[in-house]
Order: sequence, then C-alpha cells, then structure tokens
Amino acid sequence: MATEVKVPTLGESITSGILATWHVKSGDYVEEGQSLYDLETDKVTSEGTAEVAGTIDLKVEEGEEVEIGAVIAIIDESDQKDSGKAKASKEPMEDGEKVADDPEQTPAKHPPAVRRLAAESGLDPASVEGTGKGGRVTKEDMLKAIEAGGEEKPQTDRQQESPSTVETPPKEGKEAESAPRESRKKMSPLRRTIARRLVQAQQETAMLTTFNEVDMSAVMRCRKTHQERFLRKHEVKLGFMSFFTKAVVHALKAYPSVNARIEGQEIVTNHYYDIGIAVSTPKGLMVPVIRDCERKTFADIERDIVNYANKAKEGKITIEDLQGGVFTITNGGIFGSMLSTPILNTPQSGILGMHTIQERPMAVEGEVVILPMMYLAHSYDHRLVDGRDAVGFLVAVKQVIEDPMSLMFDL
Repeated sequence: MATEVKVPTLGESITSGILATWHVKSGDYVEEGQSLYDLETDKVTSEGTAEVAGTIDLKVEEGEEVEIGAVIAIIDESDQKDSGKAKASKEPMEDGEKVADDPEQTPAKHPPAVRRLAAESGLDPASVEGTGKGGRVTKEDMLKAIEAGGEEKPQTDRQQESPSTVETPPKEGKEAESAPRESRKKMSPLRRTIARRLVQAQQETAMLTTFNEVDMSAVMRCRKTHQERFLRKHEVKLGFMSFFTKAVVHALKAYPSVNARIEGQEIVTNHYYDIGIAVSTPKGLMVPVIRDCERKTFADIERDIVNYANKAKEGKITIEDLQGGVFTITNGGIFGSMLSTPILNTPQSGILGMHTIQERPMAVEGEVVILPMMYLAHSYDHRLVDGRDAVGFLVAVKQVIEDPMSLMFDL
C-alpha cells in the first residue's frame, strides 16, 4: 500500500512554498511521525512529518516551489524490510550494551539540516545525543546543543569530514582572479513578503518618526535587585522587554489613537493589547504576538518571549502566532544599533524602536552625571496619529521606564 505525502494547507492566504530541506532521502525507511522536510512559505517555515511508516520515494528536489496539495513523496507501507533492522538495532544486549547500529543509522548519514548546522557552528554531530529514530541526531538536537554552548571540534576531526561540510579556504592568486565576482539565488517566500510589506508601509502610510532618550538606571537597578529571586521563582530571567511591553500598554491606554488602524474610510480602535515582538531569525524578521499583555505579569511576558524565540530558532512559528497584533516593539540594540527609524508593521499605526544602552554624561540638577541612556524611536502613521499624541505616547513610555514603580500603582 502506498501513501502520498502532500503539502498541507497552512492558511487561507498561502498557496505555495519552497521545499527548503529534505531530512530523508529516497529509499530510506521512515517511522510514523518522523520529520521529513522543511517547507518555507511567505509567512512561516513549517515541518512535515510522516503519517505512516514505510519506505519513502521523493518526488521533488530541494529548493523547488510546490503548490499546496502537491504530492512531494510516496511512502510504501508494504516494505517492512528496514523496519526489522531498525528495531533490532535498538534492542539491548544481555550485558546492557546496544547492538551495533544499522549502517543507515550511522552518524555519517546525518540529515542536510544537521550537516548545515554542523558546518556553520563547528559542532560535531557525533558529540550530540540524538533523539531521532535509531538515535539519529535531529535539527532540534543540534540547535539545543549549539544554544547550550557546544564546543567546536578539533581541527583533526574536521579534516576527516566529507567535502560538503568542510569550509573551503579563500582562493589566492590566479584561482581568485577566475572566481565569480557575484552570485545569485532566488529570494525565499518569506524574504519576498518582508520586502513587499516594507515597501507597502512606505508607500501607503504617512510614516513619521519621533525620538526621545530614556534613563535606564531604575530598570537596571530593579533587575539587579530582583533577578535572582525572580529567576528562582518563575524559572525565567527578568529582561528589559517585559518592562517596555508594560510601558507600551500603559501608553496605549493614555493615547488610544495609537492603538487604532485605518480600514478604508473608517478608523478602527482596538480595545485590547496584543503586542508584537520583532524576532530576528536566520530566515528573516518575524513578529510573533503576545496576547492580552494588560492582564499578564512580567513573568508571563518573559516566558512568552522565550517560547517564541525558541520556536523561531526551530522554525516552528505558526501563522496564528503572527496574527492580530495592535502595536510592535523592535530591539535593534541587541545588535548594537544606536539609533534607527523602525518601519511600521501595517496595518498597525505605531512601532517602538529600542536601541543599545550607552553610558553618557547627562546634566542632572546642574551637575554632570554618567547615566546608562537609550535612544527610543516611535514611528507612527501621521494620517491617524497627530504629532502631539505621538510625542505624548513616547514620553509616557519614557516616564514609566524611568519610574517603573508607577506601573505598580497605575500612575
């Protein structure tokens, strides 16, 4: 019996995607629920799994664009030959040791995603504990190991890798002169969507940006004082983003015009506070949304941010995660940005840009004091938000960050 592997429906607006990576090859025996491929669409990257067990025959090459519903592989359920081998390799011997793995399960047969991460990070997959079939190392295993600070393999080990995973040294002399001076590759659906939305925001809104600076001393003292107890109780670190998320909710309540959008000839005012947090991923910028921020605690917000960051790294962000935000926060400061002009995440009417913290001499009550300062940028749609409200909104954010205790008393 043969079962077709089809591209699943991922959302009403998604009609196709790029088959970015196969985690198996033709002739492999796959288990039910095993990861088969990564599919890149204009919104998310999703993972496809096997619905049945059997021998797989791939019908589409990596990098090809496929329509929703297209058949990309066939699984032959009647072929159980490799299944017995796989099961036998997992059975322990009497002395507690495992039987030697099947050749198809050896580390040399790592999936393309694992080999790519190994080449980029220098982490030997052989040093990573695999959770896949037959102890195979998966993409998620590699990401967790890299995040945990896996050490780079010795050079002698790297020289024994296959040529596809070893970095090629820069060419010199005549070889360098004959090397191509440019290369081309097709834009991914996600990158095309990012480009389209950025241009759309510039062309369809009257975007303007106002700037201010904020003294981070109070927030930094608060974090230093309570970080250990906060981490011990909530099992998550107290970061800057939860303070700014709460500050944005406070400012949106004071300036509701910023919490609105234009639809045709109508102004739609939101009475909820779902805040988008921009997350940078290897495949591009994504903005997952934290729901009902006015009701959540600092710990709830920090946990949501960590969960979204992990999902983004693993390529598991869903369309539902990205929909429904009323305002966006982006933090270019984590990359060292001192000042920038964030572009609106349409149809939202506002976005807050955070930047790097720098110690600067500031005049305080007639004296020069060195303070940790951050520049803030508030971009807004001037069709809907007047300059007075835009500036007032940013000042409200500044005041709460400089006096975080005011959040406790709703001042």
